[in-house]
Amino acid sequence: MIHLAAIDLKREKISTLLIPVCEDQSIHTDAAVRALAETALGLEEFQGKQDQEVILYNPPGLSVERAVFRGLGKAEKLDAEGLRQMAGKSLKRCAKMGVARLWVAVPHGVGLGLDASSVLTALLEGAVLGNHVFDRYKQNKETKSLARIDFLVPAEHTRRFQKLPSQIETVCRGTILAREWVNTPSNEKTPVQFARLITAAAKKSGLSARVFTEAELQHRKFGALLAVGAGSLNRPAMVVLEHKPRSGRDTVVLVGKGVTFDSGGLNIKTGPSLGDMKSDMAGAAAVTATLLTAAALKLSRCIVGVIPLVENMVSGRSTRPGDIVTSFSGKTVEIGNTDAEGRLILADAMAYAVKTYAPKVLIDVATLTGACVVALGEKIAGIFASDETLRAEILAAAGRTQERCWPLPLPEDYKELLKSSFADINNMPSAREGGAISAALFLSEFVGNTPWAHIDIAGPAYQKKESAYCGAGGTGFGVRLLMDWLMMGVSK
Repeated sequence: MIHLAAIDLKREKISTLLIPVCEDQSIHTDAAVRALAETALGLEEFQGKQDQEVILYNPPGLSVERAVFRGLGKAEKLDAEGLRQMAGKSLKRCAKMGVARLWVAVPHGVGLGLDASSVLTALLEGAVLGNHVFDRYKQNKETKSLARIDFLVPAEHTRRFQKLPSQIETVCRGTILAREWVNTPSNEKTPVQFARLITAAAKKSGLSARVFTEAELQHRKFGALLAVGAGSLNRPAMVVLEHKPRSGRDTVVLVGKGVTFDSGGLNIKTGPSLGDMKSDMAGAAAVTATLLTAAALKLSRCIVGVIPLVENMVSGRSTRPGDIVTSFSGKTVEIGNTDAEGRLILADAMAYAVKTYAPKVLIDVATLTGACVVALGEKIAGIFASDETLRAEILAAAGRTQERCWPLPLPEDYKELLKSSFADINNMPSAREGGAISAALFLSEFVGNTPWAHIDIAGPAYQKKESAYCGAGGTGFGVRLLMDWLMMGVSK
């Protein structure tokens, strides 16, 4: 879908050409593109300010039917995310215009204070992600994705970056798959149904996949996980994915929370947010899509994905507040609140991963707490880590991908809040404040000495309104973040 090409605009016939423009600086090296940008900036209604747009039809001397100019604002304030957003917005606009194929004039990175790789990566990512339309359940398909996007670059860049489009498209396709799974309604992704979707995708990608049925979970004593799923007619499951290349050595384990619908259990949720609880498996979607992407790119590292899947519903079989369950690790847990369910399924999955794989690093991804959204808003994930190097690496990946994370503490004295008079630990703290911290501290009890990070994506996993390069609904947050971390180097 995305390609790099070096062409002569005076000879090549083009239907639609997108040209990014800064208001205070020329950012293109191609003479024809630069001349077009100067013509656009000479118009009274266009100054190149951020998000300004103007269209010129059939500019003289070129075989371009339509040149679309998009303002970037001042060059000194522009960063990679600005380019990513510009590309995403432009793709959405072109899709609504009915454009089937788009050419994008890639600006010169040096003039923007960015290297060529950063410029290209941002534009390619924004284009692929912004070109996604989720309309599976609509009879009237109002908008159609573009079939092809070509990026106009110097000839030497087509050789230098020849592998980049394929790599970026693969990672972004993983993000889009995670989005679509999150957007799928809960009646079509019960735990068993979702497990089938995951294993089918794994089979195509070459990953090994194993599904733990309810009977096997009972046999292996996944008591905390089973307690969450007890009230639903749709039985729980757990999927384990393995990417084990011959050259791989140390194992990284990724664990993703997979609550396919969360009613809150007997501590039932109320209000309009209940309708969005199909998204409570966004962590599972992100981890699965990351494993699929790693396999597609043939990463040399051993990676295991552990994906616990439950539906948290209300019935006469539901776990009650005050019940005590025995987790996979052997720790007993008093159920202080049935709506603090994600930490229970993660606890069993993480303890299983540590015992089975003895991983070098373990990361869990989960829409875990509303408290994290209160603390950081809907666009930033919280990160808790037992290892400073691991935390720094994930934060660096967050900066590169703009899947933003903010570090939060794991204060030892806050564990007092999780004490139970009757069990080893309570799943609900005794104080309301610091809810994201106490949830992370609960999880820390089940990883032993394994270097571990917990990423709470309750805010950025799902959005009510579309953004620059993502429609309303699931965002696929975490896939690009984890892939960047895996490709740029994991903790040594």
